[in-house]
Amino acid sequence: MSRTSRPKAKAKSRPKSSRPKSSRDKVRAHRARKRRQGYRLVQMWLPDQRSPAFRREALRQSRLIDAAKGEKEALGFIAAATDWSER
Repeated sequence: MSRTSRPKAKAKSRPKSSRPKSSRDKVRAHRARKRRQGYRLVQMWLPDQRSPAFRREALRQSRLIDAAKGEKEALGFIAAATDWSER
C-alpha cells in the first residue's frame, strides 16, 4: 500500500434482523437531539387568519378603533415615536 492510498471504508449496513426506524422513533430522536442542544418544543394554537370569521372580527375591531375619539392622535404619536430605520 502506498502512502497516499487509504483502505476503502465499508458501507454502513443494517443488520438483517433490524427494521427501519418508525416515524415515531425518528421524531423522538430528533426531539431528544434538540433538547440536548438547549431547545424546547413550543406548540401554539393561533387564530386562522384565512377564515371568514377572523376577517369579520378584524374588520369589526379596526372599525371600532377608527371610530374611537383620540385614537388617530394616539396612532400618530406612536408612528412619530417609532424608529422605523431598524426595520
